Amino acid sequence: MKDMPAADTVIPPQPRNYHGFNWAGFGTLYTREVRRFWKVGMQTLAAPVVTALLYMMVFVVAVQGAAPPIHGTPFAVFVAPGLIMMQILNNAFANSSSSLLQAKFNGLVGDFMTPPLTPVEQVLAFALGAATRGVVVGAVTYAAILPFAALPITHLWAVLYFGISAALILGMLGIMAGLWAEKFDHMAVVTNFIIMPLTFLSGTFYLVDRLPEPFRTASHYNPFFYLIDGFRYGFIGHAEGSLLAGMGMTAGLVAAFAFMCLWMFETGYKLKT
Repeated sequence: MKDMPAADTVIPPQPRNYHGFNWAGFGTLYTREVRRFWKVGMQTLAAPVVTALLYMMVFVVAVQGAAPPIHGTPFAVFVAPGLIMMQILNNAFANSSSSLLQAKFNGLVGDFMTPPLTPVEQVLAFALGAATRGVVVGAVTYAAILPFAALPITHLWAVLYFGISAALILGMLGIMAGLWAEKFDHMAVVTNFIIMPLTFLSGTFYLVDRLPEPFRTASHYNPFFYLIDGFRYGFIGHAEGSLLAGMGMTAGLVAAFAFMCLWMFETGYKLKT
């Protein structure tokens, strides 16, 4: 057999060097996460808003007249920020957790493990995709609640800081839960026995200071309390707990959860087995 001429030799393509952050790969994965919930907007966007409105109608129609103002704030206005935050938390968690769990079930893990993406780029794409859903649902819920309760924004920085941080925290918690869970029953355990109790026992519908001991003290160890309290402060201008403590705790959770998510992707936790 004759040797091929040098001019006809096929040179295989060389690995692409992204010189740092792979913006193209990150943007593709992030866009996929956003499109994933946007395509089923009736389920992922409209349904949470309807749930919040049902809560709001109960408080306005059935409870408003019997409940006294809280710190000079009408009861419906006091409750509204908690309802918005509840939708942010639940939807941010649901987005990343369901995405990863379904990818494992359908054998699609290779879609984001095979491309040249670092763990940092993978975690950022999933976390920001989940945070986007949480923030969008929160914004739509806020607009839908306005006819029932006048809810002016008093401190925009607090609304943005605690709202976006909460979406990131629950988005990363969803990443950890999605990687850990091996079946949908495992995910239901996290939702029903961790997310839901922490949300409802965080002062969403009541003043924590009015709880008897030891429940009042225990509530101050609930991280969701500081997220909701700081978020509510942005609207009504009053906080039950320490804003500085809440900001520090929030930043600490973002850092700790980011470290855990990076470790799980770097080691391929339940992804490469």
